[in-house]
Order: sequence, then structure tokens, then C-alpha cells
Amino acid sequence: MLRYLNFLLYPFSLLYGLVMWVRNRFYDKGLLTAVEFDIPTIAAGNLSVGGTGKTPHVEYLIRLLKDNFRVATLSRGYNRRTSGYLLADENSTAADIGDEPMQFHDKFPDIKVSVGEERMLAIPQLLGDEPETQVVLLDDAFQHRSIKPGMNILITDYRRLFTRDYVVPFGRLREGRKGYARANCIIVSKCPPSMSLAEKLALEKEINPLPHQRLFFTTLQYGALYDMVTHEPITLPAATTVLLACGIARPEPLLDELKRRYEQVYLLSFPDHYYYSEKDIAKIRKECDELPGTQKVVITTEKDAVRLHLLKNVLTEQNLKIAVMPVEISFLFGEATLFNNFIFDYVARQLQVPGQ
Repeated sequence: MLRYLNFLLYPFSLLYGLVMWVRNRFYDKGLLTAVEFDIPTIAAGNLSVGGTGKTPHVEYLIRLLKDNFRVATLSRGYNRRTSGYLLADENSTAADIGDEPMQFHDKFPDIKVSVGEERMLAIPQLLGDEPETQVVLLDDAFQHRSIKPGMNILITDYRRLFTRDYVVPFGRLREGRKGYARANCIIVSKCPPSMSLAEKLALEKEINPLPHQRLFFTTLQYGALYDMVTHEPITLPAATTVLLACGIARPEPLLDELKRRYEQVYLLSFPDHYYYSEKDIAKIRKECDELPGTQKVVITTEKDAVRLHLLKNVLTEQNLKIAVMPVEISFLFGEATLFNNFIFDYVARQLQVPGQ
């Protein structure tokens, strides 16, 4: 029955898709203006509404570039409690700048992290505040057509490729599939680490990258647990009972990883980008207490941790210690160097670095 009800959404998807197609045509024909900037600008985004693993890919770019160039990030700051342009400082919280920018700010204190809904206006403000900036990473800006980035990276989830999806509300795409043509680079994320060469070739045929596009495949790599407050490493036996408490779009890959590590794993899911309340902390405490077993732990994501940190005092009152599971990406088929050189070559050309 639900399947048939979903089909009632299809006309709305057609209408929304038409609106987005007209908007994109206006930009393509120059009827709407897209601003370009002199410095290298790399946009990482997706066609879908979320859950593609964009954040660890942005972090990969930060790690790749920050030791050689002065890097800044610019995000919308989704679901923050402020508005307008902000440059993160030592007093910033997730409520001020959003969870993902706060995660960048915590993990990479040597780069500049900024937020602003109108990126066309925010970039000049950022460059005015930090004139020595050499590279700007635009977080989740694939549909933000008022800026024309020098490099557009499109990330699509292995479990839900854009080639098999539909425009919202019938599917999860923010625009029609043909929007992929704007990408300089396409990354299929969250692939199985053991993906075969035959499957890679099949997906290349399905995606059918255009002559100007490069196609890469990445997988998630989960790291060692650490304490959310002290950041000290945590080691747990396999017999530990785990409560995964998180508010992310797609918790399934992390849930699968925890099930590989521990014998009993339970999920307490909250909406994506969710700001926790004192009642939520009490609920997490109660759920954890009611789990079976003698050794129990609450695990969350790095993105959730920056939001939970807003209630640090409540966590202390509840005597609730939370372990954080970090995640990074790695490139499959030995193509990390190809990707790295692809990015470095673009940045060097834009900056006119000698010898490149």
C-alpha cells in the first residue's frame, strides 16, 4: 500500500525537477549570473539530500592541502542558531556555526572555518578577513549555482547511486540526474572495501562519466574509539554491549561496523543534524541502563559529539560517558595518488605555482 502511495508523489517530483531544470538552464545560458573567484575554489557536494559521506571527503581534502596551502572552508552552517557570515574562533560552538563546520574547526585548528548562507557574498567577506587564503573548500555547494567553483566534486552513495534515484519527494535527488554533468570529478562513496574490478567497471559503465570527468571509488575507514570529553583512547572487549546514539542521515554503515566489532549493538536514532535536549540525554542514559550485559557503552559520531558537547554539564550530571567513533575515507584500487595529483594540479595551475 505504501508503495502505491509513494507513486502519488511522482507528479510533484516532475514539477520540482522541472523548476530545477529551468533554473539550471538559466545559469548555463548566462541569464543568471555565477561569480568566479581568482583563487582555487573546490566544491564538494552531492545530488541527493544527504547521507553520501561528504564530510569525511572534505576532511580528506583538508588533510591533503593544509600543509602546502593556506586553506579555508565555507559551509552554509545547516541548522545553526545564527545567520549570516561568521568566521569561527575559539568561542564558537556547533550552535553558532553548525555541526559539520564545528567538526572541521575542532579537528583542524590550523585552517580557517567560515559559514554563510549566501556564498557569493561570504567568499569576499572571508577573503577580506583572511587575505592570505589560497584555497577555499566549499562544503555542500553543488546546487549553489551563484558561485562557479574551479573544481566541482560530486559524491554519490554506492548504495543509492544518483543513476538509480529520483527527484524529491519521490526520490532523494535535489535536481535531475543530468546535473552530474557539472562535476569535474565523481566519487562513489561508501563502497565495500572488497569491491571487485568487475563491479568497478560495471559502475563506470552505468555512471558513464563525460570526457572531462574523473571517476573514483572510496570506502569508509573507522578509527579507534576515544572519550568525547577527554579525547583519551578507549579500548573495549568484543563482549561489550553497545548503544549507538546518533543523529545522521545514514547510520547503517556505522551500525554494520559496530556489529563487526561487538557482539550486541543497539541503535537509538535521532534526526539528522539534531540538537539534543536534556530529556534526550536522560533517554540515552535510560536506554543504556536497560541494555543487557555487565559492560555497556554509548557510542556516537564525531558530528554528533560537537552537538552533544553543548550539554557537557548535563552529561556529567547523568554520569554518562560517551565514546566517539572517528571515520575517514580511503581510495580503492590504489587510486589515491591519482586523485591527489588531480587536486594538486588544479590548485597549482590556479595559483600559477612554478614547476607545475
